[in-house]
Amino acid sequence: MTTVNATATESLLNNFGASDKTKSAAENQQDRFLKLLVTQMRNQDPLNPMENAEVTTQIAQISTVNGIDKLNETLKGMETSFLAAQTLQAGSLVGRGVLGDGDSMLLEQGVGTAGFVLDAPATDVQIKVFNAQGAQVHTQTLDAVRAGTTMIEWDGKSGADEQLPDGPYTFEVTALLDGKRTDVDTLGFGRVQSVVLDAQGLLLDTRGLGVLALGQVKQILQ
Repeated sequence: MTTVNATATESLLNNFGASDKTKSAAENQQDRFLKLLVTQMRNQDPLNPMENAEVTTQIAQISTVNGIDKLNETLKGMETSFLAAQTLQAGSLVGRGVLGDGDSMLLEQGVGTAGFVLDAPATDVQIKVFNAQGAQVHTQTLDAVRAGTTMIEWDGKSGADEQLPDGPYTFEVTALLDGKRTDVDTLGFGRVQSVVLDAQGLLLDTRGLGVLALGQVKQILQ
């Protein structure tokens, strides 16, 4: 039966050097594996020594750990590159309008924009707009609205046909199907002011919707 010489293995271990703080996790893991292998060979039963297959298996484990560590480093590099590209793309959103879950409506240059989503068609939809003090300033009614996303555009005028000042407003939507209420989700409007990168990932700081994760944006407008 062919066996592996322990002295040769110890020499291999010395080539790797002792584990220290300057080494990577994979290198320290390699040292631990090799030390364990040498210890096993030093204390093996001379009448029943380790076979080549056993030694080969343990060395293969070292290669596997090293490969996983390199794969992790590659993935981290890819993640960094992806985040940098995503940040660059998000930078182009500064100054743009976005829709996201919420009830904000920002009146800009006499135009207010928002939206809502219906799961099913509605025969009657009522939209109410409120100022910062919570007073209702506008009401709009839509007939026969299809399922899906519908945009709202308000000319900034009150019920008395008075042009209201630009600024933040809120709105609510009530949808009826043959007199029965149906589910509706409102989409608030925000104007992107800056892009923020923190521990939570890439965030958009908007006027109107506050801080949004990029994935929370439902639609990008001008």
